[in-house]
Amino acid sequence: MTTPADSDFDYIVIGAGSTGAVVANRLATDGDKKVLLLEAGPPDSNIWIHIPIGYYRNILDPVLSWNYQTEPEPLTGNRAITWPRGRTLGGSSAINGLVYIRGQREDFALWQQLGAQQWGWEDVLPWFKKSEKFHLGADEFHGGDGPLEVTESMHSELADAYISACEQAGIPRNTDVNGADQEGAGYFQLTVTKNGRRASTGYAYLKPVRQHRNLTIATNALATKILFEGKRAVGVRYQQAGKDIEAHAREEVIVSGGAINSPQLLQLSGVGPAELLKQHDIPLVHALPGVGENLQDHYQIRLVYECTRPITLNDLSHSLPKKILAGLQYGLTRKGPLTLGAGQVGVFAKTREELETPDVQFHFIPFSAARPGEGLHKFPGFTVSVCQLRPASRGSVRIKSADPTMHPAIKPEYLTGAGDEQTMLDGLKLVRKVAESDAIRPYTQKEFIPGAEKTSDNDLLEYIRHYGNTIFHPSGTCRMGTDENAVVDEQLRVHGVTGLRVADASIMPTVLSGNTNAGCIMIGERLSAFLLEN
Repeated sequence: MTTPADSDFDYIVIGAGSTGAVVANRLATDGDKKVLLLEAGPPDSNIWIHIPIGYYRNILDPVLSWNYQTEPEPLTGNRAITWPRGRTLGGSSAINGLVYIRGQREDFALWQQLGAQQWGWEDVLPWFKKSEKFHLGADEFHGGDGPLEVTESMHSELADAYISACEQAGIPRNTDVNGADQEGAGYFQLTVTKNGRRASTGYAYLKPVRQHRNLTIATNALATKILFEGKRAVGVRYQQAGKDIEAHAREEVIVSGGAINSPQLLQLSGVGPAELLKQHDIPLVHALPGVGENLQDHYQIRLVYECTRPITLNDLSHSLPKKILAGLQYGLTRKGPLTLGAGQVGVFAKTREELETPDVQFHFIPFSAARPGEGLHKFPGFTVSVCQLRPASRGSVRIKSADPTMHPAIKPEYLTGAGDEQTMLDGLKLVRKVAESDAIRPYTQKEFIPGAEKTSDNDLLEYIRHYGNTIFHPSGTCRMGTDENAVVDEQLRVHGVTGLRVADASIMPTVLSGNTNAGCIMIGERLSAFLLEN
């Protein structure tokens, strides 16, 4: 934990996650600007952060994750669904499943249609490439000398069979889902170094500059309020070691808390829906009705299969000799099953032929459990999760109190959008179609979850509603745009005030078609360029 000796800085960045770490690095290393980076969680010293498979241990660790709970909603069985979000250096990039996906170029065309004219595919691709150190080197779509190492997931017999099964089911093979076209089945690209280490933004962007004279990093420092003089942001109040501390920004405050924390902090600071702030006796700085609205996430359902052969991580986790061998392999070669992420094979597919782009994504994982984060099954098993890439549902994040330590009310409104349930149902059926292919049949004993006996649409919809979960991609709650419900402009400046920007998944007008970590890192690179140009 660092407590700054000085209280005056040029920039204050709130949140050392996928975006904030990038911004802090770029600002501190360009010129003589003093930067304070505030992180609510601890340093990233937990060894399992840096071992890729460790995500399964850490994603629900209350020391490293906020572990938010959604409000119960009728279409998802009135369940409170746990939403882990990272709270350590690197943020969610330190506890996520490591999958590196940029989305579809059509996502960014839609952003332009929604008012973000400077965020088309041709605008953002250079910033994806700037961040990336691709394991095969630079090409038209990949960067070769950025801070963030991106490698391909470990290959295996079972994963090869699954890719072939997808081909037999009519889904093309794709060796680079971050290349010219996203559609198809292939090995995921992961934020894992060639040495088998997790490439979080804490590791890629902060570790090289932690001792830089221009950068001060304060951990276990919870931002509680943005300080304003009139409508200009001039600093931040935060809690650290039981004390309230104020820091002042000569130039700008950048909020990078993520899709939950960022709108929460704006609301606590007097920027947000006027009625909500009045309800909690928070003085209004500027009325912005869109703060906390437009929440989007990818809802996933899982199909679990019993495998005919002892070649899954289930077998490894219940065998001491196999665990020792895997540990030795990782320790000596930095390869093997300990380098796996939350998906080994990625599939982007269309549930209807007339669609122009994929509308569902599969994560093939060579292990299984009753629920995410629980102990693995004792039988050999693998999991295929499916999520809808472009949900129509829109939810909200709203404070419950003026107490900054109280979690906000999170209402995802899963499955309420037109066509959402049908797309999930069609996606589940497509997973089953792949499972019937000749290439995977020799490896499949039976469908364990939800079970082959569930065949009617009603039964499957009940399963979707009662057993679906987040796939950890909340977005959109401080969205970029020009209309009355937008929160930030194209340079991520908060409408109606000065000296304040937001940069993280919350500014996405629509959630990207795929995992969101790569997009958040790109946003950090883009904002850094805006700030340095100015």
